[in-house]
Amino acid sequence: MKRIIVPIFMSLVLLLMPVLAEAHPGRTDANGGHYCRTNCAKWGLENGEYHYHNGGSTNSKPAATAKPAVKPSAKPTAKPTATPAPTLLLPKKQNVGTLQVYFFDVGQGDSTLIRTPNNQYVLIDGGNNDQGKNVVKYLNALGVKTLDAIVATHPDADHIGGLDDVLKALDVKAVYAPKVSHTTETYKDFLTAVKNEGRTIKAVTKGVIIPLTGVEAKFLAPTREYGDNLNDWSAVLKVTYKNKSFLFTGDAEKTSENDMLADGMNLKADVLKVGHHGSSSSTSKAFIDAVKPQYAVISVGKNNYGHPDSGILTRLKNANTSVLRTDQKGTITAISDGNKITFTSTKGAK
Repeated sequence: MKRIIVPIFMSLVLLLMPVLAEAHPGRTDANGGHYCRTNCAKWGLENGEYHYHNGGSTNSKPAATAKPAVKPSAKPTAKPTATPAPTLLLPKKQNVGTLQVYFFDVGQGDSTLIRTPNNQYVLIDGGNNDQGKNVVKYLNALGVKTLDAIVATHPDADHIGGLDDVLKALDVKAVYAPKVSHTTETYKDFLTAVKNEGRTIKAVTKGVIIPLTGVEAKFLAPTREYGDNLNDWSAVLKVTYKNKSFLFTGDAEKTSENDMLADGMNLKADVLKVGHHGSSSSTSKAFIDAVKPQYAVISVGKNNYGHPDSGILTRLKNANTSVLRTDQKGTITAISDGNKITFTSTKGAK
C-alpha cells in the first residue's frame, strides 16, 4: 500500500509545481508585498522587482507606512487687521477773484488759510504737532506753493505745532507772531523751522498791517503785554474786503477782549472765528455786542475741556449768529465777493 501512495504523491507534486511557480505567491512582508523571484517576465516584472499581488509594483521597497499626520490646532497667521485711519476730506479750490477763508479741520486746534482775490495766501496757525502733515495736504490740494505770510497767534502747541511742517514744505515770505516765548520743544521746533527758512519773526502788536493787494489785514491785538497768560497774547487779525470782514481771535480771552473794547477800535465783523475753541473764558457778551457777527466759526475737535461751552453757544444764538463747527462740518470754506458771504464744507452736520 505504501509503495502505491508514494508514487501517487510524487506525481501530484510534479503536476502542481508549474501552477505554484506561476502563482509565486512567496512570503509577503509587513507591507503586503515581496520581491519577484520566478516567472517575473510573465507578470510584467523584472527579476527582483518588489511588487504587490494587486498588480501594483515599484522598483524599490516602499518606506514604512507613515503615521497619519496630526493636524495642528488652527492659529492666526497674521495680526488682526488694524482699523484704517479716516480719509482726510480735502477742501475744493474756489475760483480766483473772491476772498476765500478755509477753516481747516485739525481736530482740537486752529488752522486757517486766507486766499485773497489777487491769489495771495496767509496761513493763521497750523494745528497741533500731529496735524502738520494734514495742513500741508490741505495746502497742496488748494494749489498753494508760496505763503505770503504765516501768523502764529501764540505759542500753544495746538496752534503752532504743525507750523514747522508747513515751513519745511512751502516757501514762506514772512512770519508774524506776538513777542512772547515759551520753553516747550514744540515752540523750539517752530523757531528752528523759521530760522532754517531764512526768516525772522515780525513782532505783532495792535496796528501792524500785513501788506496785501486789495485786502486790508490789520492786527488789533495784543494791545499790551500779558505776562505768562499765553492766550491773551494771541494775535487778533481783522481782514476786510470791500464791505465784508472777518475777525480771527486765536485764543484771546476776556482780558484781551476788554482791552480791545477799551481802545475803542472797530471790532465789527461779519464772520467771527470764535476765541479759544468756544471756551467760556472767551467771547464775552460785550465782545459779541461789539463784533455783531452774522456767522461764527468754531474750530474744535474731540476734547476733555467742554469746548464749545454751552453758555457760549447760547450767547451766540441769542445774538442771532449762525454757528458753524469744524467737528461737525469738517473744513469750512467762506467765499466772499465783498458784498455777500457763502459757505461750503467737506461734510454735513452730524
